[in-house]
Amino acid sequence: MHATTPDGRYHRQVLLKELGAAGQAKLAGARVLVVGAGGLGCPALQYLAAAGIGCLGILDFDVVEASNLHRQILYTEEDIGRLKAEVAAARIKALNPAGQVEVFTIRLETSNALEILARFDLVIDGSDNFPTRYLVNDACVLLDKPLVYGSIFRFEGQVSVFNWPVNGIKTNYRDLFPTPPEPGTVDNCSEAGVIGVLPGIIGSMQANEAIKLITGMGVSLANRLLTYNALNCAVYELEIIPAQHTTTLAPKTASAFKNMNYDWFCQDSEDHYTELSGADFNRFLLEKAPLVIDVRNVWEQPKPTEFDYIQIPLAELESRLSQLKTEQPIVVFCQTGVRSITAANLIAHRLGHSFVYNLKGGITQWKSNQ
Repeated sequence: MHATTPDGRYHRQVLLKELGAAGQAKLAGARVLVVGAGGLGCPALQYLAAAGIGCLGILDFDVVEASNLHRQILYTEEDIGRLKAEVAAARIKALNPAGQVEVFTIRLETSNALEILARFDLVIDGSDNFPTRYLVNDACVLLDKPLVYGSIFRFEGQVSVFNWPVNGIKTNYRDLFPTPPEPGTVDNCSEAGVIGVLPGIIGSMQANEAIKLITGMGVSLANRLLTYNALNCAVYELEIIPAQHTTTLAPKTASAFKNMNYDWFCQDSEDHYTELSGADFNRFLLEKAPLVIDVRNVWEQPKPTEFDYIQIPLAELESRLSQLKTEQPIVVFCQTGVRSITAANLIAHRLGHSFVYNLKGGITQWKSNQ
């Protein structure tokens, strides 16, 4: 429905010279996927539908609970027990019948993410857990889709735009958080709580960023992280720059993506590996004859010649675990000893291997001490 229709639905919006009829037409032709129909997804969906987005995708497999109602304002007590995505779709269709809605009442996984996200022009991440955030981010990078990120915690929220170039620089979630936080160091909203109005503020900001990207107006939050504190109304920004390990940690191909285990990558269990210093590693090579695994990508340097090893990039490790059924101790290494921690835990947990070791400081530090 356009501004020229009898009800003049978008008249006040089209009056904005930065948007105008051309911008409204772009909104009408846009397809936006909202991942998560919770605290962030509810306001984002409402304002995007009201703005005239042509097609909104809603992806959420969860049901409405009483504890949702103080912040997820698309729902009422009568909706408790119903699927959020279906209820949200009905509400935004009532708000704007002209828009199309596609509903996905499934869990987003590596097996379906690329296919689903490929159908949309832009993705809004309204998820509330680290596995989904990393999965959505990596899928958007592979598909070259812009991603509008948002998160909330107690009284503070964050907003950014990922995978959108500004002055030739394009950053993503892994540039901000290359690896998940240590287990037990970050509570979620169910544990720490959240003020009800905060997701409304942050979700509306996400909708605003999406509208700007689609219409081309204004300056986006690409390569910037905006943080808002509801207790003191403080707003501050920080610049996001490409991180050293971003390109090596993320899957490079659709096949590697589908072989990633994001629940494991963001696992909540304790470490089950042992750290080896460079000196301990040298003794270990002589005394234990371990299986040594390089989990870096094949192009990374330096290539050690002082010992034998096999190379299995971290993104491929889970699919190749069957190759590691051995009675030998296993030592894993990477460039700086960060990725190899994930690899060591994966091997220890999945294979039940009792003797898994990580080269502390990685091959770079080991080489410098030889």
